[in-house]
Amino acid sequence: MHPSLHQIALVIAVFLLPLPLPAKLSTGEDADTALQYWLWEEAGIAFRLTQRLPDQTRAFFAARGFDQAARERVALACVFQSEFQNTAGNDSPPVEYDLTEWRVHSTQGTRPLLVREAWQTVWADYALPESAAIAFEWSLLPTRQRYEAKDYNWGMTAYGLPPGSMFDLEFRWSRGGEHYTRRIDGIRCPPDVHPEPE
Repeated sequence: MHPSLHQIALVIAVFLLPLPLPAKLSTGEDADTALQYWLWEEAGIAFRLTQRLPDQTRAFFAARGFDQAARERVALACVFQSEFQNTAGNDSPPVEYDLTEWRVHSTQGTRPLLVREAWQTVWADYALPESAAIAFEWSLLPTRQRYEAKDYNWGMTAYGLPPGSMFDLEFRWSRGGEHYTRRIDGIRCPPDVHPEPE
């Protein structure tokens, strides 16, 4: 029995579908700052973490009205600059994540990220001006986000560990009903060092 033209066309179409991007983890140092980064690429997403020195975070929030105690609280919370991008084409479903589902694994146990809602509880014990609280919230990667094709954004994420700590990050996202859980091992919190400008 010979295959029909319809069956042949279906087989050809399947072979012409783009293959999903295999998982790839890249690590290294940022060329401008020498800070370490971790970049995960897979299935039409790119997720990058880049260390932020506590001094960078102190300076950023000092300029936004944080007093010394509040600056120290966030600067020593293992803060990274984080970028998330939907790299898939226009014919792909959107990507969604919920940071409350992500987990930090370290020698201190397993814990959630310090997302916007968790920080609101922290700041209840501080006398933050309203403008400072708003600036802080907008500086963080959103807790929940939906990305259409080629959408991306960035913001800070905090992991609640002391400077220099090592941790593994279990992170999740979904696309078109498919759920992905992955893990990046051996991430290092930025050290609390004070390099002199060159």
